Amino acid sequence: MLKRYKIKDYDFALVIMLIAISIIGVLAIGSAKESVQDKQIMGLIMGVFLMIVISLFDYSFFLNFYWILYILNIALLLSVTFFGKEVGGAQRWINILGIQFQPSETAKIILILFFAQFIMKHESTLNTFRTLAMIVLLLIPPLLLIYKQPDLSTSIMIGIIFCVLLFIGGLSYKIVIGVLAVLIPSFVIFLSIVLQPDQELIKDYQQTRILAWLQPANYANTEGYQQTNAITAIGSGQLFGKGLNNNIIGSVKNGNFISEPQTDFIFAIIGEELGFIGGCIVILLLVFITLKCIMIGKKAKDLSGTLICAGMAALVGFQSFINISVATGLLPNTGIPLPFVSYGLTSLVSLFLGMGFVLNVRLQNTKKY
Repeated sequence: MLKRYKIKDYDFALVIMLIAISIIGVLAIGSAKESVQDKQIMGLIMGVFLMIVISLFDYSFFLNFYWILYILNIALLLSVTFFGKEVGGAQRWINILGIQFQPSETAKIILILFFAQFIMKHESTLNTFRTLAMIVLLLIPPLLLIYKQPDLSTSIMIGIIFCVLLFIGGLSYKIVIGVLAVLIPSFVIFLSIVLQPDQELIKDYQQTRILAWLQPANYANTEGYQQTNAITAIGSGQLFGKGLNNNIIGSVKNGNFISEPQTDFIFAIIGEELGFIGGCIVILLLVFITLKCIMIGKKAKDLSGTLICAGMAALVGFQSFINISVATGLLPNTGIPLPFVSYGLTSLVSLFLGMGFVLNVRLQNTKKY
């Protein structure tokens, strides 16, 4: 369970990048909403501590309890349905010992661990109908529970992670091509249906977000308000930005033109106050963290270690892409946090826990770099 490792095998470069991106997040959050900055600092300290502790334990030990982890995950998500606290029209949080907790964030990490072990156990039969059907059936309960909160963005993110794990786990290219041949036209049909006035596939507010993305001029003062102002904020930062905690009257942030900027639209604050240079630093750090996970996964001692790293790479990489794309208008508003940067204790601590497993995979790598 607890092994002795060589200090030279510890990936300090990854740790430094994780702390650096998180500190930038703390500074940006303090500028966006100073009252929650101390909580984010507490989350950062807690997350780093737990990451280091987890990194010293053999990840294979935790994976032995993968079914318990799965059941625990379902129990937490069910508790939201029965005891959840509604905030902003969504029931995604529960209170544990006075601490507000979002199980959908921990679900990402737990499902990565669960499917990493499950896929490795069934590696030889992965491309059979029986195994694939089992894997999909195991994904459906947590996915539906999260979707009904409602939390479409997290559901999409878990779906993306799931696809990455299957692909890295050895899914046949023939199956991948076959699925894409069905999914691409299905997505086009789905999009055409959800844009109809009387559709019932998605909720009205979700439809409005898509319409606001496609026709921003028609929704500039309603659903498109956030994205339009976020794009304005990023553009106004120019090369070096207006500076953190500035008092410039013409600032989008100071004018309160973005509601709750410390969460989903934190990149708009970074763009406005740290400029193009600051935005590039954030993007590069996220890219390097993603690449680090991939590199560590390639040298893992077994398939489960590779899948843990691939899952975390997908989580950081794709979630960062979606968040920044929303802030810059490339994608419709989905309400998903920027990893390690956006305010949210559950999200931050969960990400650091996941990175703790990645660091342990690195410590147990059997192949030379």
